[in-house]
Amino acid sequence: MGIKPIYYHYLALTGFFGLFALLMLWNTILAPIHNLPVALILLITVTPLLLPMLGLLNCQPKSCAWAAYISLIYFIHGSVEAYVNSSERLYAALEIMLSLMLFFGSTLYVRFAKTPS
Repeated sequence: MGIKPIYYHYLALTGFFGLFALLMLWNTILAPIHNLPVALILLITVTPLLLPMLGLLNCQPKSCAWAAYISLIYFIHGSVEAYVNSSERLYAALEIMLSLMLFFGSTLYVRFAKTPS
């Protein structure tokens, strides 16, 4: 007997809310960008996460799949940021880890969850 699918969903939710909190803190308190308005940066970085949020919270497989796709954007951003900006490498590594948690949790939940027919 394997792991129950709900635990994969919990992993995805942990990655989702961790990524959401990290992006909010990173762009406002930890290392704000002074060239652009903070509201614009938050709008660009956080809005893609909000698109599948309701379905992800309700355990809908289609929304979980979209959350997995969207998490890849944050994985790429974290990888590039870790390579380019050495002063924010810790935040970028945390973004990579949380986006992978969201990706694998969502993907495995969709794979093993039983869909009602």
